[in-house]
Amino acid sequence: MKGATNWPDFWSTYGIGVAFVFGAFLIAYQFVNPAPPKHITIATGAVDGAYHRFAERYAALLEDSGITLEVRSTAGSVANLALLNDPSEKVDLAFVQGGVEAQSGRGALVGLGSIFLEPVWVFHRADMEVHDLRDLNARRVYIGPDGSGTQDLALRLLAENGATITRPREERFDAPGLVAAFSQGRIDAAIVVASPLAGSVRALLAAEGVALMDNARVAAYARRDRSLIGVLLPRGTIDLVEDRPSRDIRLIAATAMLAARKTLHPALTDLVLEAADEVHSQGGVFEEAGAFPSPHHMNLPVSADAERFYEYGPPLLRRYLPFWAATLLDRLKVMLLPLVAVMLPLLRVTPPLYRWRVRRRIYRWYEELQQIDPDLQDHKWGATKLERNLSELDRMEREVLHVSVPLSYADQLYDLRLHIGLVRTRLNSLRDLGAE
Repeated sequence: MKGATNWPDFWSTYGIGVAFVFGAFLIAYQFVNPAPPKHITIATGAVDGAYHRFAERYAALLEDSGITLEVRSTAGSVANLALLNDPSEKVDLAFVQGGVEAQSGRGALVGLGSIFLEPVWVFHRADMEVHDLRDLNARRVYIGPDGSGTQDLALRLLAENGATITRPREERFDAPGLVAAFSQGRIDAAIVVASPLAGSVRALLAAEGVALMDNARVAAYARRDRSLIGVLLPRGTIDLVEDRPSRDIRLIAATAMLAARKTLHPALTDLVLEAADEVHSQGGVFEEAGAFPSPHHMNLPVSADAERFYEYGPPLLRRYLPFWAATLLDRLKVMLLPLVAVMLPLLRVTPPLYRWRVRRRIYRWYEELQQIDPDLQDHKWGATKLERNLSELDRMEREVLHVSVPLSYADQLYDLRLHIGLVRTRLNSLRDLGAE
C-alpha cells in the first residue's frame, strides 16, 4: 500500500470528467459575446459648444475604466446623424438635438437617453421690436451652419411662423464673431439652440446692444410639437451682479439626446450611461436634479440595454468590481449552463466509478481465492494439489503486497490478506491430516 491516493486510478477516472467539462467550455465559448472595444468615438458639435465640453467630461470618466473616447467635433446634430448612419465612418455615439430626424438608417440607430435641455435662444438687436418669430420676417438672421441641429429646428420654426429670412454669407460664427456681427450690423438676429453653458449664449447675453426675445407663445409650441417644452429663465439667473437677464424670459427648449449605433456593445452602453448620470444628474439652469439622463423625450427608439439601465441601474457586478472584471464575468456567464449540465451528472457518477476502480484492484483476487479455498470445493484434495494451491497462495500474497490503494481503502486490503491467511491455514491443516 503506497500513499494516500491512487493517482493512476484517480486521473484516469476524474480526467474523463475534466475532459468533458473542458469540451463543454470550448463549445460554450463560441457563444460568448466579444469583449467591448477599448476605443470608441463620439460626434459632438462645435469645439466651443456644450456638446463638446460634455463629451470631454465623458472621456475623462471612461478613461478611468480603460476605455478611450475620441471626441470628434462636427457641424452639429444633422451631421452627427449622418456620421452614425454611414457604415464607413467609425462613429459609435453622437449628441443629437431633440426633434432632428434621422434621414436614413433609422433602424440602425437607438437612443441611449435624453440628457439635458437646449433652449431656443432668439437674440436680436436691442433697437428692434421682436415679440415672436414673425417679427424676423425679411431680416438678416444667423441660424447656424449647414448640418447643425440649430439650423434644422430654426428653419422649421420660421416656416411655421411664415417668416422668410436672409442668411449671412458666413457659414459659422464663433462666440466673438457672433458678437462682432451684431455690432457691425451684419446680422439683425441670431437663433441659437444650445445649453446656457455654450460660449455663444454667454457671449450674447453679455453683449451690448443685443437683446433676448421673450417668447410669449411657448405653450403653443409645446402643444404643436411634443419634442419641445416651455422653460423659464428667471431674472438674474445668468449673472446676479449684472442682473442678466434683467427680467424673466420665457423660452422653448428641445432635449439633447445621446444617440448610438445599434451595434454598440451592451457593456459600453452601461458605462456611457454611468458617465452621463455622473455629468447630468446634478441638474442645471433648466433641469431639476435627477431628471436626466432619461429615457423620455426622444425621437429614436430606446436601446434595450438602456431601458434595463434605467429600470435596474448599473449591473450588479459593475457596482462592486472594476469594469474589466465585471465585463469578463458577465461575458462568461453563458458558460455556467454547460458547467452545470456537465458537472451535476459527473459529480454523481465519477465518485462511485472511482470507488469501483479502486475496489476492483482488491476484489479481483477473491475469484482466485475461491478456486483455492477447500471449504468451497466438493471434490477430494490430493497432496500434489495441496502443494500447488499453497504455491498459488504464496504467489497471490507476494503480488498483493504490491497492490496500492488509498488509505481509506486500507481495511479492505488487509481483509484480503487476512482471508489469504485463513485459506493457507485451512490448506496446511488438510496437509497435516494427510488429505487424500
